[in-house]
Amino acid sequence: MSWFFLILMLPFFFALLVPPLHKIITPKVHTGWFVLWVPLIIFIELLLNIPTISAGKRILHHLPWIPTYDINLTMSIDGLSLVFGLLISGIGFLVVLYSIYYLSKHKEALHNFYVYLLLFMGAMLGVVFSDNIFSLYVFWEVTSISSFLLIAYWFQRDRSRYGALKSLLITVFGGLAMLAGFILLSIITNTHSISSMISQGGAISSHSLFMPAMVLILLGAFTKSAQFPFSIWLPDAMEAPTPVSAYLHSATMVKAGIYLVARLTPIFGGTSLWFWLVTGIGLITLLYGSFNAVRQTDLKALLAYSTISQLGLIMSLLGLGSAALYYDAGAEKTLYALAIFAAIFHLFNHSTFKGCLFMVVGIIDHETGTRDIRRLGGLMHVMPISFTLALIGSLSMAGLPPFNGFLSKELFFAATVNASGMNFFNMENLGILIPLVAWIASVFTFVYCLIMVFKTFTGSPKYVKSSREIREAPIGMLISPIVLGALVVIIFFIPNTFVHYLLGPAWAAVLPSFAQEGILNVHVSPWHGFTPELLMTIGVVLVGLLLYKTFKKWRGIYRLYPQFLTLNNLYDRSLDGMESISSSITKKYMTGSLRHYLIYIFGFILLLLGGTMTLGKGVVFDSSLDGPTNIYEIALLFAMIISALAVLFSRSRLASIIALGTLGYLVVFFFVLFRAPDLALTQLVVETITTVLFLLCFYHLPKLKKEDQPISFKLTNGVISLGVGVVMTIVALAANGSKFFDSISYFYEDAYELAGAKNIVNAILVDFRGFDTMLEILVLTMAGLGVFTLIKLRMTGGKEDEGV
Repeated sequence: MSWFFLILMLPFFFALLVPPLHKIITPKVHTGWFVLWVPLIIFIELLLNIPTISAGKRILHHLPWIPTYDINLTMSIDGLSLVFGLLISGIGFLVVLYSIYYLSKHKEALHNFYVYLLLFMGAMLGVVFSDNIFSLYVFWEVTSISSFLLIAYWFQRDRSRYGALKSLLITVFGGLAMLAGFILLSIITNTHSISSMISQGGAISSHSLFMPAMVLILLGAFTKSAQFPFSIWLPDAMEAPTPVSAYLHSATMVKAGIYLVARLTPIFGGTSLWFWLVTGIGLITLLYGSFNAVRQTDLKALLAYSTISQLGLIMSLLGLGSAALYYDAGAEKTLYALAIFAAIFHLFNHSTFKGCLFMVVGIIDHETGTRDIRRLGGLMHVMPISFTLALIGSLSMAGLPPFNGFLSKELFFAATVNASGMNFFNMENLGILIPLVAWIASVFTFVYCLIMVFKTFTGSPKYVKSSREIREAPIGMLISPIVLGALVVIIFFIPNTFVHYLLGPAWAAVLPSFAQEGILNVHVSPWHGFTPELLMTIGVVLVGLLLYKTFKKWRGIYRLYPQFLTLNNLYDRSLDGMESISSSITKKYMTGSLRHYLIYIFGFILLLLGGTMTLGKGVVFDSSLDGPTNIYEIALLFAMIISALAVLFSRSRLASIIALGTLGYLVVFFFVLFRAPDLALTQLVVETITTVLFLLCFYHLPKLKKEDQPISFKLTNGVISLGVGVVMTIVALAANGSKFFDSISYFYEDAYELAGAKNIVNAILVDFRGFDTMLEILVLTMAGLGVFTLIKLRMTGGKEDEGV
């Protein structure tokens, strides 16, 4: 195992240590100080890889997992994964530091918080570094589960549970669709390695499964990155503590879908469907998010919709940039590839200014007790540092200099203008819509950025005075947003340093064939003259200022759209409808009658098994290979039939148990006759134990009484019983007479050499089928824990009742 796997395992390892350490150190030290070292170590280790990656190299680490099925933990460090890894660990470090001052060590369940956070951090690192699509999927779903736990951290609140469930349902639905797409993609390419898939490139685009795989994978990416219409989960996820929002919803979880689209662009890019789906959904999301952000009165809700908008911007850039793969050569190839660079650049910038803004909003909530813009105002004088940070982050998000958001926003406008000149993918007719939608959305972006800063920090104070004086946050809580705010400014002045060491290699990782041709060159500068994109920015500022000043006059348009047609309402109604239908169906068959449940089970067996055997012509009898039948075997058979009938017609429970035990002991004789002494011994022990247990249990039950049941009752029982007996007999005989495949018994003949076991049954149970046995033990353990928990709860409840 290489060092890199140990680094990736750090979050999971520390997650195991947090609960016991929390009990030991919490009275003295905040648990966050112990956790803080995990992202810092990972961040430093990744920084050490920058010289290698910036030189155009790629580092692979391989650990066999399920090699039989080519499922291995292959981790790849290239430009794209390195950028994401640095964001995950770097912002993770700042978030943990921020949480130390934000979450009280006396009031909060910090052991839960940091376990969930570390699980999420490790899973996100696994997603971005995995080269195997199925290991990527495993980490992907762990992010969904851990984010569910983080959003529901304050589980006592109804809205927290609601937001967590909504995010889980939507993202897991997308994850399952993505898994189906991964399976199709592996069938097409005959590999599970992403890098191997990329090397096949356009050669697989003609496959019949290519388009279905693309759509299914995009479903996973769109749900994770809150793209329209799946974006409804993100605003409700704001019920999570602010450190969670700053981490998951600015730099990590919502960027997982962006990462997936970027990573798979060399496979699906250059096709019309990919171009329009990624670009179109991205632009719709950009407009939807920015338009709805303006109407929000809760600061975190405003940032949630702004995040949706910015994610749509990045997604649309990836779609526009995929057009570069349409060309085999030419200047257009490089021109359109710049859109992908703009996507990576803005992704990086967004993580800095949005993380800063989330932390500032957390500070406002922490110090004033509210996030409602209508109850705020005038905070600039009492919280000058927070105001400065909010101003830096908001103006960067609005795309103004001297902040990094201006540079990437200009590249975004340039990409949309370039795209309007495309003469393929039907862009001759629709191309003009792309810069138009981008510009309109940017106007609303400018408006909500002004609202956030000036409605919160300027004007007369409207906040309710708390028991303590409202003042600036402690320095410990300000360190993290100050670092991010400083990066926002620094990147603007030295962007090409970041381009050379981080963003350029990431761009090359998305377009490896372009990098090999040496055509990926870019120089970022804040001034290029009076270009169309600069004029678009000036227009955004002028129109945005006008709309901000006249907001009260036109905000009534938000009430024009019917509430019952909103996506959230449709989601709620769909969920309620499905719950109502499933509840009504369940009530009809869950009658509380054990007999009914057995009828359902056995009836299903009759229909499925019997129908399959009949329609599939599986009823085939061949006794030519059967061995001779001896008289004592026939005698044992008749003895078993008599015992079974005795169980059925006995008038005493004791007699039924004895007859049932006799039936089991007669099976022992068959095992002896068939030279299986180990099975005979097992059957003998099991039969003895079960017979004794039956006798102990039935001793306490009342005597059997004759019950008068209607003929329909008895007829149903008889038909079901006879049908199951006949079908199972036919299945056994047909299985004996049908040999569709070679027997696998020969594989177990070498049990001693393969497993080192002298007993073949033991070898099968603990080695050849070890996973089966392990999972059976796990199920029994879970059942045992469940029973133990119920007993403990009942005992606790009983004591409480006595106390009452």
